[in-house]
Amino acid sequence: MPKASDLKKGMIVLIDDTPHLVKQLEAKSPSSRGAATLYKIRFSNLLTQQKLDASYKGDEQLSAADCQRVAVQFSYRDDERYCFMNLEDYSQYELQGDQLQEQSPYLVEQQEDIIALLMDGNLVAIELPQSVDLEIVDTPPALSGSSATNRSKTARLATGLEIQVPEYLVNGDRVKVNTLTGKFMSRVASE
Repeated sequence: MPKASDLKKGMIVLIDDTPHLVKQLEAKSPSSRGAATLYKIRFSNLLTQQKLDASYKGDEQLSAADCQRVAVQFSYRDDERYCFMNLEDYSQYELQGDQLQEQSPYLVEQQEDIIALLMDGNLVAIELPQSVDLEIVDTPPALSGSSATNRSKTARLATGLEIQVPEYLVNGDRVKVNTLTGKFMSRVASE
């Protein structure tokens, strides 16, 4: 049973016997002595997709959800359904697009470094890796005569995600993107 202070974004806990995914965390330190740190947490109900905002003291216990963690591959997207395949027994799981709103810009077909969270054999959420490699499909050319300053420009990636990248990158380059912050991490060396 995790304490509120141990929660991390992406964890699943039970609230009123319903699985909730931790979406956002914010620690509020009190100004008076002896007062406990408060954790403001935004949850997403995995069954209804409703948001729930709650505050907990750091030492309050929450119930961990009993989830099975399975390695899956993102197979394809069909309208608003995303299909994942279990890498061990090749069974198929589906999630609706509204369940993956924040994660869909980081999914590319045949991606294998994804963990599926199953409850009672049903897919309720996925965990993405810390970073993903994506291709730049549209970015303006670098300005000639630019100085040695660290300038950036907007780039649209293959999944539709737009991020700020260094000015020297061009269409076709692959970049590593942090899935938690959505920010550029590095250029991926070509093979």
